[in-house]
Amino acid sequence: MPYERIEVECYSGYRANERPVAFTFQDRRWQVEEIIDRWYEGEVQSNEPALDYFKVRTVEGRVFLLRYNSLFDAWAIRVPPKTAH
Repeated sequence: MPYERIEVECYSGYRANERPVAFTFQDRRWQVEEIIDRWYEGEVQSNEPALDYFKVRTVEGRVFLLRYNSLFDAWAIRVPPKTAH
C-alpha cells in the first residue's frame, strides 16, 4: 500500500516528534486517542533511514498507520486501497 505525506501535530518530550497527537488527512483534522502499537525500522544499517511506525486510534474510532521518517523529518499515512462499489 502506498503512503501519502501528511501534517502531524506531535508531543515532544525527551526528543522531538516523540508521538503523534493529531494529524490532517483528507482535509480533516484527526485527534489521536490511543497509540495501539509502535515499532521501528532501519537506522541499524547505515544505508536505511530510521522509520518510526505508529498504529493509532482516533477519537472517532478509526485506525490509521502513521510513519515518521527522521532523515527527512516527514510524516506519512498508509493509504488503504479503494474498494469497488
